[in-house]
Amino acid sequence: MRKQIVALAAVFCTLAVTLTGMPEAAAHHKNEQKVEKILYIPHDNRPISDKQTAEVISKLGYEVVVPPDNMLGSRTDLGHPDELWDWLKQNAQDADAAVISSDSMLYGSLVGSRKHEYSKKEVLERADRFQSFRKEHPKMELYVFGSIMRTPRSGEASGHEEPGYYRNYGADIFRYTVLKDKEEMEGLTRREKKEYDFLQRLIPKASLADWMGRREKNFAANEKMIDLTRKNAFNYFVLGRDDNAPYSQTHLESRHLAAAGQDLGKTRFQAMAGIDEIGMLLLTRAVNDMRRDVPFVYVRYNWGKGEFTVPSYSDEKIGDSIAAAITAAGGMQVKSPEKADLVLTVNTNPNGKTYEANDRANDGTPREGTKYFADIVSDYVGKGYPVAIADIAYANGSDNALMDELRDRGLLFKLRAYAGWNTPTNSTGFVIGEGMMAEHMKDEAVDDLLLTRYLDDWAYQANVRNTIARQLTWLRGDGVYGSLDSKMGAVATRSERMLTRFVEENLPPIDSLAYIEVRFPWNRMFESDIIHTADEPVDISYFPKK
Repeated sequence: MRKQIVALAAVFCTLAVTLTGMPEAAAHHKNEQKVEKILYIPHDNRPISDKQTAEVISKLGYEVVVPPDNMLGSRTDLGHPDELWDWLKQNAQDADAAVISSDSMLYGSLVGSRKHEYSKKEVLERADRFQSFRKEHPKMELYVFGSIMRTPRSGEASGHEEPGYYRNYGADIFRYTVLKDKEEMEGLTRREKKEYDFLQRLIPKASLADWMGRREKNFAANEKMIDLTRKNAFNYFVLGRDDNAPYSQTHLESRHLAAAGQDLGKTRFQAMAGIDEIGMLLLTRAVNDMRRDVPFVYVRYNWGKGEFTVPSYSDEKIGDSIAAAITAAGGMQVKSPEKADLVLTVNTNPNGKTYEANDRANDGTPREGTKYFADIVSDYVGKGYPVAIADIAYANGSDNALMDELRDRGLLFKLRAYAGWNTPTNSTGFVIGEGMMAEHMKDEAVDDLLLTRYLDDWAYQANVRNTIARQLTWLRGDGVYGSLDSKMGAVATRSERMLTRFVEENLPPIDSLAYIEVRFPWNRMFESDIIHTADEPVDISYFPKK
């Protein structure tokens, strides 16, 4: 009864926005013959953004329709916004809901939002199309997410996804914006003022003007999207903060944009840390709205700093990020596991620091807090609670010490969800969405999704990737970590062999792991597409591409 009451209250809170779509959604829910169709336009074609996210929702029996990969943006192809608008119109007639990246529709992709050459006028005209689309499809549930441009700490940290000058002046631009943000928030010391003036002279004026000009277009577009939310163009709009820091241009702009949408409330609009996980969160929200469900989530941290940890690549406490993600997914945080539909356990380091998964220290040796956290997980699983793990002690891969504990205790496939990929907020957001959806899945589907994360986050990101990165100079051909080029085949073959060995040593016998194929869709080692089958590998297309 409690969930029904909360769900009813949530419906009334958003009644003004969703009224036109409610009767149809309810009718579809009653008609078991009807397979509800959700359009999903991610912000690029990386496996985690695209097929791995869509796969979670498809496991529930929904038809998730995604544009073809070659229409979505990549690392080098900035995307095709006008073609995506055509695709959306062609596929919208019989869709029940749509989850859409505004970056894809305005610039072509997430990378496109940083490197495009469109005028401000062109970008804002594309934003206006959302209002026209809403008028043409007034009954469709529409969820949109965009990004506030990131502020990488250096040219190396940018991964060559910023304009060329960022490779030379990225660290200086980052520091310039740190001081700019701090000046606005609390003022600068005399020494910092001198540094600020020096950086303005050091960074080429044309480069700084171009970078800030790109941000101004992005800021204006995001203001426009907030205004469209106010005009009921969307059921829900989220602005994600890509890689940023407590002081940075991203943090500065987020403060102003959050203030611009403050009147909408969190039931309509949020500005939150992270970006790559938001597609998962809004697909989860779409399903929860269709089911008239408000999942209850209990969050338990490792001892120490816990919820007050400010993880790397973020500008806020992880407790705040998790609360925002639960709200974005259509859930509610509760204070006891007995009332929860999902118990989210968060593997933070007691000292509040976030390390990198490719650190040599991530060798499986238990650290302070490792066994304590494993005991927490074991206790909740033993009591029959549906448990998920957000593994964020390390960024960009799993905590090997924790995973060894879970393996040795037989807990790997007793969880309902797990994530340890990319930034900490990417992991927490993704696992919240997947964990909420696992409640409605068969055990086989849950295990399949866990296996995807174990192969990617644990086997590849935290182990194989790091080993082969140190061996790259041994391999024939031309290529480096960020651009594999002619070394790609050798890296793929070596990755497949090492993954096969890792699986034999760490995972139970699973038929679908008989053959493992590894691809690198962005021509770099950071992302992998791991395909595993019981038979000889074939070209797999997981979702309909119309």
